[in-house]
Order: sequence, then C-alpha cells, then structure tokens
Amino acid sequence: MTDIFNIIPSNPAPERAAGGYFKGFDGRNLRYGRFPAVARPLKGTVIILSGRNECIEKYFETARNLAERGFTSAIFDWRGQGGSERLLRDPQRGHVRDFQDYVKDLDRFFEEVVLPDCRGPYYVLAHSTGSLIALLATPSLVNRVQRMVLAAPFFTYTGFPLSMAAISRLAGVLYWLGLGRMYGAWGARPRRSPPFATNKVTTDIGRYRRNMEIYEKFPKLALGGPTVAWIRAACRAVAVVENPAFMQRITIPVMFVGAGNDEVVSTRAIAAYARRLRGGSILTIAGARHELLQEADIFREQLLAAFDAFIPGSDEGL
Repeated sequence: MTDIFNIIPSNPAPERAAGGYFKGFDGRNLRYGRFPAVARPLKGTVIILSGRNECIEKYFETARNLAERGFTSAIFDWRGQGGSERLLRDPQRGHVRDFQDYVKDLDRFFEEVVLPDCRGPYYVLAHSTGSLIALLATPSLVNRVQRMVLAAPFFTYTGFPLSMAAISRLAGVLYWLGLGRMYGAWGARPRRSPPFATNKVTTDIGRYRRNMEIYEKFPKLALGGPTVAWIRAACRAVAVVENPAFMQRITIPVMFVGAGNDEVVSTRAIAAYARRLRGGSILTIAGARHELLQEADIFREQLLAAFDAFIPGSDEGL
C-alpha cells in the first residue's frame, strides 16, 4: 500500500508501511499512514500529530526511529493539508473553521484506524500545532492515551508585536466581515523553496533539503499561509487550553520539549504553561530550532532520549 505515499530516493517509506484514507467527522477524506514495529518486545503505538503545513512523508524518519524501539506509529494528515482533502477551492490556503474539527477528526482516527489496527498502550508524540490540538483533545484522549510528548507546542508566536488576544480580536473582526477565507499571513507558497540560510526551523541542511524536495516533487502536499479563519481558530484554541479550569482537567502526564532557539513559537510560554500544568514537565534543548524532529542529530537525539525516558518501558500492561 506504499502507493498511498509520495516517495523520493532520499526519503524511503518505513518497512511494511501501510496507509489509506478514512472519513473525517463530516465525511472529508483524510489520509493516514501506519508503520509497524520492527523490534521486540512490542511496546504499543505512538500517535504522531504533525504541525501546520506538514505531511506524513516528513515523519518517515521518526516512524523508523519508533519502529526500531518496538513501537508501531500511526499518523494522519490534518484536514486541509498534506494528502488529505482540502477545504477551499484554492488548495494553497491553510484553512479550518474551528480547531475542534481537528479534535473530532482525531477521535475518528482512533475509532477507524488506531483502535482496530494498532496495539496498545497508546502514546502521543506531537509537534507545534499538533501539540496544541493534542492538549485540546485531552478530554477525549484521557481514557485512551497514557502519556504525551509535545514538542514546541504553539501557544504564542515569538518576537511578534501583538499578543494572542490582540491577534484574536483582529482576526475576529476580519472573520465577521466575511474575510475568513483570505490569507491572514504570508500568502501563497513560493514556486522555489527558500534557501537554507533563510530558514528558521532547523539547523540541519540535509533534512531541510529533503523536506523541501518532498514539496518540490509533490507540490500538492504543500500549503501557503493560513487564512484569517485558521488564525482565529488557533487563537480560540489557545484560549481554551490556557483556561485554568480546562488545565485542571488534563490528567494525562505530559512532557513538553522546547527549542532553545525557537523563532516561530515562544519557548518561554511553553515553560510557563508546563509549570502551571499538574503532571507537566519541561525540557528545553539549548541551541535547537522549532522543528525538533527535523533538527540536527545533536538536538534531535536529545528529544528522542527524553521520549525514551518518559514513555514507560513500554511493555507494561501488555
């Protein structure tokens, strides 16, 4: 079933990769991948939740790392991105009406793919926007997921002159003026990938070039900037997960991993949230940039070591 994926020589699919499509909560076609463990003992399944403008192929390397540790991994492309059904006529626009739509799709993913086809116990490994969605989904994940490792979660932008509350108000005005589908930031993706020297997400030139090659060879997987509606929805999701009453309901143990040189999201905000959360802990990887799982080995291996230490040894309860 590897024909469901988009393969380039520098990024082969993991061993025994399988995938397909399932229906989101409203019938949208959402693409998923499932990558079996190749080592023993079997330790359960890691649900990988990607960030905005990412795709399954970008996590092949991570899936292989997990398989070699005895974990099956399962991942799907969020609605409106990657190989999943787009929501607007212009497929470049990163759009969603409400982040609860992502949460409802994640619930369907468990029902349709994870629970029938993947061995427990279940864990979450998420990045950026995927980390925010994981927190938002905790009421439905609490009886399914044992632990979560959330890398560079999106709570607020770093170095941005406006607060999330101000951004939310501005996006809300534009949304109610009927401008929710216009670009809220950045615009369409450039035809040629930006040079490595200008990127803010990784110090690893090899992984950067690999990821850019995926999008250059398969432009249907890529997005431009987010719409006004997406930005509004993200701000509202942050407000929900930062509400003290909501935080009291998060009983799943969570390890937050921040990037010391993150120029996309605020690592200071991540640390502050982790300190407030019962059952939360924080590791900051000095020198790393935003995309920790796409970073140089010196940083990436620290994240994987933290994962190994935090996730139970993994044959417990099997």
